[in-house]
Amino acid sequence: MNIPFLGKRRVDPGARDPEGIAGLLAECELLRSQADREGVRLDDSPASLEQLDQVVPRWRDDEEILPWLGNDAGLYLGTVIVRSVPGAAWGFRADGQPVVRLASGREFDVVASGHEWAASGAPELSQSYAEVAEN
Repeated sequence: MNIPFLGKRRVDPGARDPEGIAGLLAECELLRSQADREGVRLDDSPASLEQLDQVVPRWRDDEEILPWLGNDAGLYLGTVIVRSVPGAAWGFRADGQPVVRLASGREFDVVASGHEWAASGAPELSQSYAEVAEN
């Protein structure tokens, strides 16, 4: 019951803030710093994914940085999808792994795609985006 003179109702602690979550997932600090060093501006657009695909993968020699960069690449891919594909939104699997849910109901594991890209360069981030965007 919401009685105005008693103040606002308590917010359910399990309630999620989609914009706040999207903002946190979009940070991708390591990827953004690596891209910046290479002169690539990550503006959350599909074109920036193409630019990332062209960066020389110097990180592949560093086993410490590779998993972190792969994670960031996946989250960045997800950020671009969520911001540019109508009906796409962040979601979480039961294990807590972030995924992108499309309007069709299909889930896309962007973190796995990011790890594949960081480790081998294939599939390219822009190619992964194109596959998701056409559905």
